Amino acid sequence: MDTRLDSLQQRLGHQFGQARLLTRALTHRSFGADHNERLEFLGDAVLSLAVSSLLYERFAGSDEGDLTRVRAHLVREDSLHRVALTLGLPDVLRLSEGEARGGGAQRPSILADAVEALIGATFLDGGFEPALAVVRRLFGEIIATTDIESWSKDAKTELQEWLQARKLPVPAYRIVATRGQAHAQTFEVECAVPALHLAEQGEGKSRRTAEQEAARRMLESLKASDKPGSPLRS
Repeated sequence: MDTRLDSLQQRLGHQFGQARLLTRALTHRSFGADHNERLEFLGDAVLSLAVSSLLYERFAGSDEGDLTRVRAHLVREDSLHRVALTLGLPDVLRLSEGEARGGGAQRPSILADAVEALIGATFLDGGFEPALAVVRRLFGEIIATTDIESWSKDAKTELQEWLQARKLPVPAYRIVATRGQAHAQTFEVECAVPALHLAEQGEGKSRRTAEQEAARRMLESLKASDKPGSPLRS
């Protein structure tokens, strides 16, 4: 196996019994049909469960809202991007020549997806305990050294809590437009609250960033309308 992959496994703290899973986790869809998107889907769920378990252990006195808020910060794109850089993923990703020339190995969305794919691959290779150990290795220090109070709410979490407090359904997000080349796209996302007949749009270099911007704008609109006598007040 490539020595770079040996080094990556040492940084992960997991030695793959099925080398093909590791290779697939590092393969972008531009490279070929055997790419990492299914592993990313699985890894997203495994990561959420593993982080939830670690937070449950660490913050015994915190309520669900606090734990949800911290988890949202840990599993969002920019956090996963930083983890990917720590792991050295730009050097081992498998991309098409065009994607590589366009800077794909440095794109936060591609790197974040690869981290999730690696966690999904670890789960398939060894089960939940090895996957939990990898997540603990990657996120354990920041979880152990932080306080709940130091985490401010992200816009999507705050919007969801605002609506739930008023017994309203959670918002719906959808991509309404994408612009630019595949390696440098801008996403336009709509955040809708059908129960209130409201919708706001946001833009970003990734879907997640655009969703956060749309949620922030929706929050601003809702809070501006949340005045005495308004039907939005609980």
